[in-house]
Amino acid sequence: MPIKRFIAATNVNDTVPRYLKEGKWDPKETIPTLSNAMDVSRPNNWPRIEELCQVKGWGLGELGYGAVTDEETAETLKAMSDEGYLCEPHGAIAYRILNEQLAEDETGVFLCTAHPAKFKEAVDEILGKDIDLPGPLAKHAKMELLSVEQDADFSQLSALLRQVAK
Repeated sequence: MPIKRFIAATNVNDTVPRYLKEGKWDPKETIPTLSNAMDVSRPNNWPRIEELCQVKGWGLGELGYGAVTDEETAETLKAMSDEGYLCEPHGAIAYRILNEQLAEDETGVFLCTAHPAKFKEAVDEILGKDIDLPGPLAKHAKMELLSVEQDADFSQLSALLRQVAK
């Protein structure tokens, strides 16, 4: 497939977009967001992206980039839902930045990281509805929890493990 460019889209933890814009690697304190998989201010996978670009002969200046707030993420999730597409926060960020940077004669592809049900609480709140869980997930959501709460005490843990081992 012919690819014109890639776009690095993220939330307010915008180390990569700022680096691409300013040329200075300057991680800030990580801020918790709706798109928690992007809550990384010191992305350790960035050198792999730079290496890929070098191997492919792509200049970093050819990468698109952008960052959005939680409010913009929520607006985008609502707009996507209004168009009949149920998305999750990370995909909404990718979709928004892609749409901001596409020329009229271009077609783009954005990727999501997970099913919206993985972020059900946030997606439900933003969209004002109760999204359905996919079948296998719904089945497991009804199962009895097998976890045991206890104090951070080694002797209690040891006793529990001995009891389970019987």
